[in-house]
Amino acid sequence: MPPIFATEPSTDLARALRPFGWQVTLAVLGPALTQAQRAEAAAIANVHVVETGLELDWLAARAEPILMAEARLAEMAGDLRADIVQLHTPALAAQGRYACPTIALLHSCVATWWSAVKDGPMPGDFAWRTALVDRGLRNATFAITPTAAFAEAARRQYGVAPVPVHNGRAMDFPRRAMRDHVFTAGRLWDEGKNIGVLDEAAARIAVPFCAAGPLSAPHGGGVTLKALQHAGVMDGAALSHHLASRPVFASAALYEPFGLAVLEAALAGCALVLSGIPTFRELWDGAATFVPPNDAPGFARAINALIEDESARAEAGRRAQQRAARYSLPALATRMADHYATLRRRAAA
Repeated sequence: MPPIFATEPSTDLARALRPFGWQVTLAVLGPALTQAQRAEAAAIANVHVVETGLELDWLAARAEPILMAEARLAEMAGDLRADIVQLHTPALAAQGRYACPTIALLHSCVATWWSAVKDGPMPGDFAWRTALVDRGLRNATFAITPTAAFAEAARRQYGVAPVPVHNGRAMDFPRRAMRDHVFTAGRLWDEGKNIGVLDEAAARIAVPFCAAGPLSAPHGGGVTLKALQHAGVMDGAALSHHLASRPVFASAALYEPFGLAVLEAALAGCALVLSGIPTFRELWDGAATFVPPNDAPGFARAINALIEDESARAEAGRRAQQRAARYSLPALATRMADHYATLRRRAAA
């Protein structure tokens, strides 16, 4: 088959698409890949990687580099005679340059983040980014979000209804005994992660409470932890090793379009204590304990109850693991392959 052209740096999805016969050209924006990343991609038979050197949209200081990236990607897609273009952000379709059907993935955006985390009008830097996303959503053949809850947030913001397709993940975990500790992971500097609430809760919990992820934002600023123990930034192997001991996993997020860290913890069999936001309720209702996002004492009580009752904690971990099986790479690849096939039939007609 001719190649599907993709800009989302996801070797997991590309590998999972191989049984469906799709060849993937993976165009990488931003910093050069590491040797390990190149080796991982080279080992996937249906993937060809192109390191474009183009600026990442979310690091761009103005619109021009994003528009330039779209022009270059459209040219590459034409040279490849791609069946479908799949973009990791609608902003890369703001000019509508692609000759073939275009899928825009909306993983998150500054406008919906602002609505969930802040008050008042957006700053100017957010306004032009939102305008590019808005134009891209209207130019794309259709858009995909990782949850129905986030699709609704996008519909309210942009007046466009994306199609929800749940993310998928696969991980291997070493065999380790369950230990009494608590864990969270993510971009700790991001106000949407609401890490201050877990930092306050950690002071009320007797067992270690570790947080993995960057403390400093790429654009400057960051967060300082008081009671949480910072575990640094973990690679996949370190994260798997840590989750294998099945800590209680907590997230007090105010904004989370999906939450891959939660899924990774659930795959390991961790009990989940999560903020009761629509996304988490959609994915984990019946398989997690929910707490209001800003209720630090409530998080501490819920976590302490699981730490003190090992059987309840183990059962909560089993429920989370069973639910996580729904969000698999084969399930994701099947949904996406169905969309690709539909688009190709429409284009042929």
